[in-house]
This record gives sequence, structure tokens and C-alpha cells, in this order.
Amino acid sequence: MNIIEWSFLDTIKMLSRSRTPPLQSLYTTLKHNFFSTNTHQKPPTLSKIPTKYRPQAILQAQEVLTDYFHTTRSLPFTFAEYIGKNSRFSLLGLVSKVPFSRIGYPNSIQRFLRYHPINEFEFFFESIGINHVEISSMLHLNKCFLSEDSKVFDAACALACFGFPWKKLGILYKGDVEIFSKEPYELKERLSRFERYGFGSVAVIGICLAFPRVLGERSDFLDEVDMLFDDLKRVFLDFDLASCVVGNVDAWFEMCRKIAIFYELGCEKGTIGELMGKNKSIFVDYSEEVLAEKIGFFCRLDVRREEVGVLVLSKPEILSFDLEVCVISTVGFLKHFGLGVNKLKLTAQTYQYIMGRNKIANVPHIMRSLDLSEWFFDRLKNGGHGLLGSYVIGSNEDFDEDYAEELQKIQALRTSIYIIRKLNFLHGIGFGENKVTMKALSYLHGPGDELQERFDCLLHGGVNFSNLCKMLSVSPKILNQKAEILEQKIKFLFLDMGLSQEELCAFPACLCYDLEKRIMPRCQFHRWLREQDWCPFEYSLASIVATSDKSFMARISGIHPDASKKWFSSFSNEKLVSKRSFSKGNHSTSC
Repeated sequence: MNIIEWSFLDTIKMLSRSRTPPLQSLYTTLKHNFFSTNTHQKPPTLSKIPTKYRPQAILQAQEVLTDYFHTTRSLPFTFAEYIGKNSRFSLLGLVSKVPFSRIGYPNSIQRFLRYHPINEFEFFFESIGINHVEISSMLHLNKCFLSEDSKVFDAACALACFGFPWKKLGILYKGDVEIFSKEPYELKERLSRFERYGFGSVAVIGICLAFPRVLGERSDFLDEVDMLFDDLKRVFLDFDLASCVVGNVDAWFEMCRKIAIFYELGCEKGTIGELMGKNKSIFVDYSEEVLAEKIGFFCRLDVRREEVGVLVLSKPEILSFDLEVCVISTVGFLKHFGLGVNKLKLTAQTYQYIMGRNKIANVPHIMRSLDLSEWFFDRLKNGGHGLLGSYVIGSNEDFDEDYAEELQKIQALRTSIYIIRKLNFLHGIGFGENKVTMKALSYLHGPGDELQERFDCLLHGGVNFSNLCKMLSVSPKILNQKAEILEQKIKFLFLDMGLSQEELCAFPACLCYDLEKRIMPRCQFHRWLREQDWCPFEYSLASIVATSDKSFMARISGIHPDASKKWFSSFSNEKLVSKRSFSKGNHSTSC
């Protein structure tokens, strides 16, 4: 069972499939999913309270709420105050319901609370740091008072008494809700167990916040917890990384979050403590943001992620290289990394749309589009990682004047920003600065982020990255339709018809035809003909879909005398539409 807090691996997978520079960074995604408390939802308005009295009204409401939890609900004052002063959004909702008066406003709030019970869990969850937009899914249907589920509050109190910051308890709750079903004595025993490894209470708190499930795991999974702590003891105590951590919870939490990245990549617990310790500078010299971005670069090669973790840990100097701004020549870069002369020549001829200049940030997808990602990663693992830092492009190397002229024309247009985003999408998936890229750009419609979504849809549908780029170089118009429509077509061709990637790659324009009117009826009819042994051989996808109606009818009439009759009775578009009740919005955008 995984004992790490984040769903970091799922995020890496998502970004590794197809990330281009305009998209959200790996670090930003992680912060948004797991640590952000920002929200686009506006707080309740206090329009009935004059602006100059609002701060005073909020302060009075906090004091009344604290008194309510302490006096009326019999909570210890310290915890009542934690809730009263750290649930601002819920408090504003309460204040907005109470008529304001300059004199006696606290009494009005007290009177309101007396006759209008509040959901105490809402205030509690917000006070421990959970985003208010997430709270509704955590509330009990038939419970409003903390006393009705005292285990949650008792666990929070026990953790706070140990030293956990009250506003960070939400991290534990979201990381493993089972923690809050445990008895206080169970939590104290577990925390004492962690201290016996040689860590102080502040360190234990930081570790638990980064790895919440160490507190929530059942006893039969403690072996895995022990392996984690063996690694942490090795790196923090034996190799003295602890001396580099400022003695507060936030610093320990941040340091442990960096370490957690490598377990989420798949590195085995209990095996990498020494490797982390020997290269502890990784965790000291690089922020969480930089570390996540650099690791994300190598994960976009779509190789085994545990190997990425080992690569970074064993060759930490790789993190110091510029992996964002530097410009490369695709041919020059491959030559620099030792691709053989014959292989390089063949690659340049086969993948002309990838050749030319590009940014080093796009190298992972360049390698995937060339079907060389495994080769490139092997070079990095086997001593070639230093080549990333030593590569320098010549001043005029691989400079395409035609591309530069077209780019200059685009930049002079009023819609240049819109077009440049589409161009960045193409470069992001591996297309170089060349005339093929510019030609493909002229056929693409839609914003860059929507093009990326459609590209991702085809990837997730089962099309290989290299094949998909090849398809786009031949028929870029396939991306000029909604992702939902592409998904339907891919599902039909791959799942229903059993089409291979090679067959689709040979005729990518198939995806530009209407699913209901052309692709589905013709493919199903061809399969029926084969099942009846009426058709002696297999037609290509292009012959089935792209043939004109007149030629198609002439062909099937020649296959069997009754074929055309069967077509009109069971497979023609008119028959299919009457049978299937497809929604009006399911028609493909014209390609």
C-alpha cells in the first residue's frame, strides 16, 4: 500500500503524455491539487453592513463564535479559539445572515445562534486548513454538532497537543481520513514510535505532514512504514541532512515533500536512503518547484519513472543544466549525443517535420516523436548526462530562412498571439522550425490549448506519440474537431473494428470523415461482407472510407449481386440514423 500523501504519480503521468510550454507546470499543478487554499469562489457579501463597520463586525463575530464553541458547546477554550479565528469564509456566511446594528451586534449574533443551529463541522474543517469549496463533500448528512462524531475532534486535539499546527491538520485529513478515526492514545503511541527512530517532535510533525499515511496505516502495514523511516533516518541523521533544516515544522515539511517525490516516482522504500544521503545537496540547493520541473522534463520521455528518480539521485549535476531556454538543432543535438551517421541520415529523411531548430524544453517530445526516447534515456543513464550541459548550437546552424520569413509575417499580424500559441503547440510536440511545420500551422483551427486537448485525446485513445506526430504532418486537419468527436471515432476504429495503429497511420485523413455518415456504415458493411465470405480480400481503410459514393456502389455491386440491396436495407446512412438516435451535436467539425 502506498504511504505517500500526494497522487504525484498520476500527475506526472498526465503531464508526461503531452506537455508543452504554455501548459501548467508540474509544480503549479501539484500546488493547485494538494496545497493551494486559493479559490475562485467569492466569499459571502456583507452588503448590509456599512464598509467602515465590517472589520469590527467580523472581529465581534469571531469572539461570539469562540464563546459559542467554548461556553455553549463545552470545547476547551484554546480549540474553540482556533475554530473561531480560522474559519473566515464560514464566519462571513454567518455574519451575512444576521441583521447589523451598531449597538448590540454581538447580542444579535448570539440570539441568531440560539435559534439557528450551525453545522459545526463546516467551521471545524475550514479551521484546520481545508479549502471551503471542498468541505461540502466532507459534511455528514445527519450530523451538525462536533459531539455527534467526537472522534474527529478528539483526534485533532491529540495531534494539536503533540505540536501539529491546527491549520495544517487538514493536510492530514485529506491525506488519510483514517487518522481521524483513531483514538488519541493510538495516535500518541504511533508518534512516540516515530520519535524512537531518533527524530524530535518537530521533525516527526514535518514527516507526518508529508507522509500522512504513516499515521493512518493499519498495524499490519507498519513494515512499510519502518522501511520509510529507515531511509529518512539514513538521510537526515546518518548523512546529517537534518543540520540543513531550519528547526521549524514548515522547513521539515518542505524538505520531506521533496523526498516524497522520489517515492511517488516508484523508488522502493528502504533502498534509496543512502543514495539520497550521498547526494543530499539535491534537497538543499533546489526548491520544490525546480525539482519538480526538472523531474517532469525527464518523465516526459515516457520512460519508467523509478529510473528517472534514480537518474536524478545518482547524477544530481543534471539538475544544474538549462532545460528550458537553450535553443537546439535537432540534427546537431542527435549528433552531439552520438547517434550513428547512417541512423542520423535515415532519421532526418524520415522525420523531416521534426528537423530544424527547437527549444531544449521540447527535447523529450522531440525524442518521442522520433521514437528515440529509450535510446536518449539510456545515453543519459550510461554517462552521457553531461552532454546536456555541454551542447552549444552554432550561430547559423540549421537556420531556416523560409521559416524565419513566415514567422516575421505572423508577428506583424493583429492575431499574432493567437497564431504563435498554435505554433508553440506544434513545437511542443516535437515539430521543428521548418516549412512542414508552417504548412501544418496554416491548416490548424482552434486555440493552442484546445489543440493540445485534442492531441491528448488521441494519445489517450491509444495512438502512439510518434505515429500521431507523423499523422499530423500528413493531415493536420484531424485536430480541427472537438475532442469528444475524436474520442468516438478512435473508440469505434480501435475497439469496435479492431483497426491497428499502422492502418490508421497509413490513412490519418480517415478521422476527418463523419462518423455516422461515412466511417461507421462503410466499415461495418465491409466487415459484414467479409463475414459472409462475399468479399474475397481485405480492402484498405482509404478504399473503404475515401471512395466516392458512386465508386463505392459500383464496387459493392461487383462483389455480390445482393450487396447493394443489403447496404440500403441495413447499413446506409439513412437507415443508421433512424436506428441510432445520435444527438445533433455529435457531427464532426468540417476538416
